[in-house]
Amino acid sequence: MSSGAAYLNRLNDGRRVWLDGAIVPDIRSHPAFQGTVRSVAAILDLQDDTDTESQVTFTTDTGGKANIAYLIPETKEDLFRRSRGLQVWSDATFGVMSRVGGFYRTQLTAWHISRHLIEREQPYFPQKIADYYAFVRDNDLLVTAAGHDPQIDRTKLAHELGDLYTAVRIVRETQEGIVVRGAKMIATGAPYMDEIIVSPHSKKTGDEQRYAVMFAVPASHPGVHLICRESFASQQKDDHPLSSRFDEMDAVLVFDDALIPWERVFIKDDPEAIWHIRSDRFGRALSLHENIVRLASKLEFTAAVGTELAYSIGITPFAHVQEKLAELYYQLESIRALLLSAEHQATLHPLGVWEPALEPIITAKNLGNRFYPRALEILQQLSGAGMLQVPSTIAELNGPLGSQLQKVYRGADRGSEERVKLLKLSWDLVGSRLGARHELYERFYAGDPVRTYAGQYADYDKQPLLEKAARRSG
Repeated sequence: MSSGAAYLNRLNDGRRVWLDGAIVPDIRSHPAFQGTVRSVAAILDLQDDTDTESQVTFTTDTGGKANIAYLIPETKEDLFRRSRGLQVWSDATFGVMSRVGGFYRTQLTAWHISRHLIEREQPYFPQKIADYYAFVRDNDLLVTAAGHDPQIDRTKLAHELGDLYTAVRIVRETQEGIVVRGAKMIATGAPYMDEIIVSPHSKKTGDEQRYAVMFAVPASHPGVHLICRESFASQQKDDHPLSSRFDEMDAVLVFDDALIPWERVFIKDDPEAIWHIRSDRFGRALSLHENIVRLASKLEFTAAVGTELAYSIGITPFAHVQEKLAELYYQLESIRALLLSAEHQATLHPLGVWEPALEPIITAKNLGNRFYPRALEILQQLSGAGMLQVPSTIAELNGPLGSQLQKVYRGADRGSEERVKLLKLSWDLVGSRLGARHELYERFYAGDPVRTYAGQYADYDKQPLLEKAARRSG
């Protein structure tokens, strides 16, 4: 059975995916999900394709085959190998499906590598995380996470909201495990995933011990509900080439007194331990490395679309157009250069693994918050009103007025059908609901940009700069 077929079989597990006020009986056949389900299955089949198998998989220590996101970088070449494989994975969705690409599988790999970091505080953590890593790796499972508390009143801590049904917390313990209640947002791609890791993204205080819990559940776990936002999926593949295949879906998880078995409870009642493992430098570097690979794929796609738009209406000779296209190119090349810099400057970690240089990765991530919205703005400027001046469906080009419409919609270098397809692709990327979601995602997926920029300032080693300035001025 192929990897994609095995994935489709796994989805028939009774998961409680809520959309439009009702549970979706089977996301494989539901119009809001089936296009993305097929895309995920096709991407997983890259692991069995003779042209890509060696790039996106590796042989484990037990002799099995596993996705490249689970590869431990024991050599510097392993980092480059991870990068090449993750790029194939990201290119398959043009960078628009972030969680299928391997971010949380990479983060889990980093936690597995650094598992002894909190052994003193949490003696059971190393073995539990090692077992879980081997389980998801060897079963080729897709993983996402949820860590943000519901946005209710940001002036109050979670425990100060009283008995409101808010953030996930432990309500009692049993011999079998812990019982949790509450909600977590935002689990990107959750309806399509096999596993969901839950832990706070922000640091909890000593008064919030019951909220300081880290665990993992299958998407179908009893007492777990996946509350989906409005679907952005389309059934018209020709007219909506991205929305029909790559609506990753976002969900809020609601835990209705769900029992989490002890073997899946990694940390409990320990805010410091959770923050320590989540903010570990190596974990940040390896997981963000995957993010930047995906960002490069996305910017490459955006630059390609912008170039085609300019060619299609013959505007490339104009200097102001060349300036805009050049901006798309320097965005792409800047991110590529930072990615290569992080890989080539990698250092051998005391744990015996290779760590990408963090500063170039952080820089690329922070630039991405600004680059991608600007790239979409450039596409709008290149097209003008062109994206809106298209027939409602491509099929109209062959309808009763087809002979006239084919003249109206032709481009400077291509026929009408090819140009209309390009304009519809551009609109799907820039102006559709899916496009708006992606702009918002790239702005905020790593947190408030103000805080991430401030964090880069706080963490940056400024002493060499100060010493150099002192030498020059002295």
